[in-house]
Amino acid sequence: MLNQDALLNYQIPPVRQTLSPRDAAFYALSCGMGADPMDQGQLDYVDFHRPLKVLPSMPAVLCYTRNLLTRPEFGIDAVKIVHGEEHVTLHAPLPATAKLIGQGKITQLIDKGEGRGAVAALTREIFDETANTHIATVTSTVFMRGDGGFGGTNHPTAAPPKTPDTPPDFTVELPTRPEQALYYRLNGDENPLHADPGFAARAGFPRPILHGLCTFGVVTHAILKTLASYNPAQIKSIGCRFSSPVFPGETITTDIWHNGAFRARVASRGAVVVNHGLAMVG
Repeated sequence: MLNQDALLNYQIPPVRQTLSPRDAAFYALSCGMGADPMDQGQLDYVDFHRPLKVLPSMPAVLCYTRNLLTRPEFGIDAVKIVHGEEHVTLHAPLPATAKLIGQGKITQLIDKGEGRGAVAALTREIFDETANTHIATVTSTVFMRGDGGFGGTNHPTAAPPKTPDTPPDFTVELPTRPEQALYYRLNGDENPLHADPGFAARAGFPRPILHGLCTFGVVTHAILKTLASYNPAQIKSIGCRFSSPVFPGETITTDIWHNGAFRARVASRGAVVVNHGLAMVG
């Protein structure tokens, strides 16, 4: 059973990471950037022999503690962990070369009840150690599908951003590759849910699923393309809720409104995979 005292009292050690242009280019490639090798907007994120731009969603994979929630003292069913929400706020441009330090904290634990799972909320602050600059704040939730009913509180949560009921102003289709999860996991998330068919089956999926944070990178690409003309400095923040998994090889269709609201779908299955998305652009 989930041990809420152990989880909430755990002090996450700071994490240092050296970021290189190759790291930034690989991250962008693993999110599908560069699928059109003739598109100059995409090449600016993947060709590190030119002044490299960094995908604004990249703080999601920087300076985090790997396998944090699978520590045995927490008692969490690791097979049934999935990403719930992700939000990145950028306080300064993310350079392609930097020495970074991140400090994470578990901020909230919600018990949704027996058979309904539990939710952990986490925050991570990322700084450029050399420049002494606050780069980003990353907030996320993790849905632990097998851990409800541990005796915790079902805290009220803030209402998510509303998706407009008008037709979207832009619709962007971006493909994923059948092996994309195998690339993306090299950013540090080695959860076998994204690579091992047997593990995926035990988790209730017919095959390995794409990382939610890879989908996050794909929809960030769509926002960059439509609202920011591929200029990462225009993206001040971006966040969303993951509502259904994407299977590698599927095409992600992102609906975008001028006010920065967005959602994403896999049209071939009629599935909404990202909902309540909102980007601050300008």
